[in-house]
Amino acid sequence: MINNKEENPISEFSLIAGPCSAESYEQLEQTARFLTKFNVSISTSDYGASLSESRRPIKIAAMRAGVWKPRTRPDSFEGHGLKALEWIGRIKENYTLPIITEVANAEHVEQCLKCHLDMLWIGARTTGSPFAVQEIANALKGTNIPVWIKNPLSPDLGLWLGAMERLQKAGVQKVGAIHRGFGLYNSVPYRNSPLWELPIELKRLCPEIPILCDPSHIAGECRYVPELSQAAIDLEMNGLMIEIHPKPQIALSDASQQLDFDGFESMVSDFIFRDPFSASSRLEQYRTVLDEIDEELLSVLSHRMELIRQMGCLKKDENLSVLQLQRWKQVLNRCMDLAKQKDLDPQFIKEVFSCVHAESVRIQNEIFGKSK
Repeated sequence: MINNKEENPISEFSLIAGPCSAESYEQLEQTARFLTKFNVSISTSDYGASLSESRRPIKIAAMRAGVWKPRTRPDSFEGHGLKALEWIGRIKENYTLPIITEVANAEHVEQCLKCHLDMLWIGARTTGSPFAVQEIANALKGTNIPVWIKNPLSPDLGLWLGAMERLQKAGVQKVGAIHRGFGLYNSVPYRNSPLWELPIELKRLCPEIPILCDPSHIAGECRYVPELSQAAIDLEMNGLMIEIHPKPQIALSDASQQLDFDGFESMVSDFIFRDPFSASSRLEQYRTVLDEIDEELLSVLSHRMELIRQMGCLKKDENLSVLQLQRWKQVLNRCMDLAKQKDLDPQFIKEVFSCVHAESVRIQNEIFGKSK
C-alpha cells in the first residue's frame, strides 16, 4: 500500500497554475509576476472569508509550464525543450515561486534535476506505460523532489496506483496524484470524462496521498473550468492544477482550455468551501457524482438511439419489419438476467428497457413513414 513517509507537498488547498507550454521567457515572466502578486493578495485579503460554511487557506503552490509537450498528432507544437528550461532557470533567479513541469523519460528527469526544478509531474500517456514509469523512477532514485502522477488515459485505477508504487519503491517520498479525466469514446460536453468515482476510490484506498484535480484537461474549454473546479472542491480534492495564459487566444497549445489572468482570479474568488463533515457537504458530493452518471446515461442513450436509426435505415433498405419480436425477447431476457447479477430489481429493468424499446420502435417507424 502507498504511504507517503514525509509530509505531503500539499498541506492546504493549493493551486498550481501556469501555461500549457513554455512559449517564451516573456510569457513565463508575465505569469510568474501575476502569480506572485496573486499569492500575496490571497494571503493578505479575505479570499475565502465569505465562502459559505467554512474557510480554507489557499495558496499558489507552484507555477506549471510544459517544456516537452507530448502531442497526440505530429506536426503540432511539441515544446521548446532545453531552451524552455533556460527560461525557467532565469525565472527562478528572479522569483521565489516553485516551478513544476512534465517529464516523460529519464533524460527529461536528468535535465530537470540539473536545472533544480521544484516539482515534476508524469503525464497521462506516460502513466499508462509501466516501462516508462519505471525508467523515470530509476532516474529519480536518491532524490527528494515531489512527483505528481496524472491518471492514465484509460479508467484503470490499477495503472494509476502502480505508477505511484513504482516511484515509492525507488525511494521517492513525496508522491501525489492528479486527476485529469479519462479519454472515453463520448465525454460530451467535456474533452475528457471526469469519472469522479475513480479519484474518490483512490482517496479511499490511499487517504495519505494528496490529490489535485486538473479541470483544464477535463474541460477542454475554459468555460467549463469553473464548474469542474467547484466540483473538485466539493469532492474534497487537495487542490487544482489550472492552465492560465497571458493571452490564451494566441497560445501554441491547448488555447481553448486556458484561462486568462482575470478569469482565473474571478474564478478563485467565487470558490465555495463547505464543511467536509456536514451532511450538506456529503450530499453535494453524492449529487456531483450522480450528475455525472446521469450525463453518462444520456450519452449512452443518445448513442444507442443513433444506432437504432442506422438499423431502421438498413431494415427499410432490406424490406424487413420494424418489430423483430424474437430479438426483443432475447434482449429483454438478457437484461433481466444481468440485472440479477448486478443486484438490480429485474422488474425495474424490464420497465426501463420496455420504455427504451418503445422509443426505438417509434424512431424506426418514423424512418419507414418517411418513404411513404
